[in-house]
Amino acid sequence: MMQLRVLCAAAGVVVLLSLPVRGQAPSQAAGAGAPAYGSNPKFVEAMHQGEQELQQHRAEFAKGSFNKANKIAGGACNECLLGMYEAQLAEPDYKGAIATAERLVELAKTPPDKSVAEYRLGAAEFLRGGAKPKPEELQAAHAALEQALADYPNSPAALYLDGRVLAHMGKMEEAKASFAKCVSCVRPSDPARLRAEHFAEDPSLSLKPMAPPFEVTALDGTKFNLDAMGGRVVLIDFWATWCGPCNEELPHMKKIAKEFAGEPLVILSVSWDDDDAKWRAFIQKNEMTWMQYRDADKSLTRAFGVEAIPHYFTIDSDGVLTSEMMGEGSDVEGRLKKLVAKAREAEKQRETAAASEGGGR
Repeated sequence: MMQLRVLCAAAGVVVLLSLPVRGQAPSQAAGAGAPAYGSNPKFVEAMHQGEQELQQHRAEFAKGSFNKANKIAGGACNECLLGMYEAQLAEPDYKGAIATAERLVELAKTPPDKSVAEYRLGAAEFLRGGAKPKPEELQAAHAALEQALADYPNSPAALYLDGRVLAHMGKMEEAKASFAKCVSCVRPSDPARLRAEHFAEDPSLSLKPMAPPFEVTALDGTKFNLDAMGGRVVLIDFWATWCGPCNEELPHMKKIAKEFAGEPLVILSVSWDDDDAKWRAFIQKNEMTWMQYRDADKSLTRAFGVEAIPHYFTIDSDGVLTSEMMGEGSDVEGRLKKLVAKAREAEKQRETAAASEGGGR
């Protein structure tokens, strides 16, 4: 089982899908010997450089480095092409990513490998359309994902993405079925499972800008899964103890935590700190009583596409990403008041509906 991570853009928001896809890269297939180019110093250097450039968000340079490595390898290096594909999505160069995915399909040696490559092709086709994809772009994405599912019917990533594509095509019943099957294929521990369940109940939600699905364990041991917030508004705050503007915003954050205590609001502060002890001491000293998480490997930071702090995201009670704010002076409190009021009203409506159903029995 390998983890497939694909950047997906929707309505101007970059989210990260992380769903398991079975299969191995052709170069890593069981019994395959190590390729001769793998020990070539020029190949090793080009690959290393490409990986470094990707991490540094220098996608155009990374694409060049992976392409150089692929040429050294004779043009059929799966690992090189995967690097190019990631760089092309990050740039973004969707036309290039489509061409690279098509090459990966050509190189695939087994149905599961081919399914993974076809999923990548479908993702690039879908991303090419942006927030308002054209019918032909949706059809191209759907065709690639259909083929991915023909080669591996239980691919949760292909089922999930095809559900989104079908919803954009207006085929809500088919989208619902795709999301429902995805749920049956995803491990219970996968943070994307709850998201798929919500989409299976209401496929129209998949048309809205959603924050990436994730689950983390906070400092106090509490598990935080965005899709398990159940009707509550969520504020995510990216910060660090060494960040001057973040420290200036701290009194404001404490005010929000106090003002909204008892309301349907969950606050998660995500720290960029490397020093765990210093981070814990700072939280205790400054009485930061809300949920705290240290993003040691920056995976959550990358998922949200955050490159500067302080950085805030507000998410409504349906899980829809409603706003993204950067820097000091952001009107976080004003946005939260509106979202919390909406969440309270929705809860009242649910209680009234439940009471009516109970009285009718």
